[in-house]
Amino acid sequence: MLKGNFIDNLPKVYGIYTGGFLGFIIIMSIAEQMGMTAKTIGICFVAFTVAIYAIIGYLSRTAQADAYYVAGRQVPTVFNGMATAADWMSGASFVAMAGGIYFKGYGYMALLVGWTGGYVLVASLLAPYLRKFGCYTVPDFIGTRYGGNLSRFMAVVVLTVASFTYVTAQINATGTIASVALDIPFQYAVYVGLISILLCSMLGGMRGVTWTQVAQYIVLIIAYLLPVFWISNKMGAGFFPHFMLADEVSRIAELEAQFGFVKNSAENLKEVPKGLAGITKAHSAVNATPWAFISLALAMMMGTASLPHVMMRYFTTPSVKAARKSVGWSLFFIFLLYSSAPMLATLSKLSLIDPSLPTGIIGKSITEVQAIDWYQNWNQANLMFVSDFNGNGTLELNEFFMGGKAVVLATPEIAGLPYVISGLVAAGGMAAAMSTADGLILAIANAISHDVYYKIIDPKAETAKRLVVARVLLVVIGFAGATIAALEIQGILGSVIWAFDFAMSGLFFPLVLGVWWKRANKEGAIAGMFLGLVSGAAYLIWVRTGGSGFLGITQLTFGIFGSAVSLVSMVVVSLMTSEPNAATQRMVDEVRVPSGRSIIGKQ
Repeated sequence: MLKGNFIDNLPKVYGIYTGGFLGFIIIMSIAEQMGMTAKTIGICFVAFTVAIYAIIGYLSRTAQADAYYVAGRQVPTVFNGMATAADWMSGASFVAMAGGIYFKGYGYMALLVGWTGGYVLVASLLAPYLRKFGCYTVPDFIGTRYGGNLSRFMAVVVLTVASFTYVTAQINATGTIASVALDIPFQYAVYVGLISILLCSMLGGMRGVTWTQVAQYIVLIIAYLLPVFWISNKMGAGFFPHFMLADEVSRIAELEAQFGFVKNSAENLKEVPKGLAGITKAHSAVNATPWAFISLALAMMMGTASLPHVMMRYFTTPSVKAARKSVGWSLFFIFLLYSSAPMLATLSKLSLIDPSLPTGIIGKSITEVQAIDWYQNWNQANLMFVSDFNGNGTLELNEFFMGGKAVVLATPEIAGLPYVISGLVAAGGMAAAMSTADGLILAIANAISHDVYYKIIDPKAETAKRLVVARVLLVVIGFAGATIAALEIQGILGSVIWAFDFAMSGLFFPLVLGVWWKRANKEGAIAGMFLGLVSGAAYLIWVRTGGSGFLGITQLTFGIFGSAVSLVSMVVVSLMTSEPNAATQRMVDEVRVPSGRSIIGKQ
């Protein structure tokens, strides 16, 4: 029997939850041994976990603005760190990151460096100070710091563009997992994923999202680490494979040299389904130069410190000091997964190309590979493809193609693990994508309902009416995101990287200078947000339509261009116009003191 309030009992509550989830895994393992089909196991894992999240979301329902927007500002540091990690480790981190490293080589670790390094910027430049400000949303900070409805509205525009780009990728990930687990077409599965997402955030807002994200983190970290340790031990790479990464990479290099690479002709590639890629060299052209690596890492760092759904998490802590500690816990919980992504990519590739392993397929006959159960399953999901291009009947290195999304999801099957592990991984991927999508949709809906509807359109609106508007927006934005995701315009990882670039183009310097430069004013902030976003988007369109780009800035790092324009325009316009009034400058001085009462308090 639990005594005291919910916050005091959090360790017991989530301890019981973790034990219950591990018990469910054991039950599913027994059921598999007794003959339960793989499809049924997959459905049970996804349905069970989604049902738990929905129950938490329902129990966290609220009609109070403070609870809906910032979870009552009472989330303890450790649990806020877990919720932030779940919010952060999206479908891109869980489903697509290892796939990016698998196909494009270790140059893609610039993403890991940037995404984790970005939290150093968050901790040192923004999180404690925005928490000291006492705002509900990022546009709330912009609007109050600089003054005027136009600056607030521009912040909402940038937030919406970045977050919506991001959320389509997460719904894409939930759709991929749901389509495989439930055996339904992807175009319908994205809406199944959407319904699952809305169940968590619809009634409880930030409070509901916070407690479901803690639960989702527990699921996703177990689902990611367990297969890594199991496969590594099975392959003889040690129970803790992270220390053996160099040996395994060397083995891959030997095998690639042994098999050789033959570039496929354009005619051959016409046969390959859209979105699939062939195995590439460990050191590909991606980030082959130091500047390419550094620029991508830099863009991801600045993007991390600009993403509104990340900043929102630190508005929920009890104090400014707690916000800073929470960043440290966030980094720890994120590290647990990110340190394992390169290992999973390495183990997955070895499982397929090492002929000394029973799972190796390179060198086997095409018909033998096509008869393998896991290949048939993923081929039906349009995520694997083989073809005998040279007509010798043997599978060569350049004749096997796989979707990046399949690397994490399919590896347990490829490695011959019990199917219950595949079901667990599907549940983990669903948790990762849902947790981030929850935060993103909530960030957009909260910004529009609070900063546009309440602050600009109807300042006298009652709390109940504001929350109705926020909940309607959740549904509308989610439906729009699912519709765009169904079109598969861009892959999961590419969409996520674009979101970071959009965010840094329009928000990084208005946020940072809002804290650290008293001379920054409303006109400068508006110019910085508008010109930064427009120039960054224009650069992306130019490169995507055949432009060569310059200074090594690509479609993955266009935010560097946009943020540079934002900085220059913000500084120039601020210096050409009148300085902020004395009250605003005193407020900025007070914000820099990382302790004490919030400046604007309750709203």
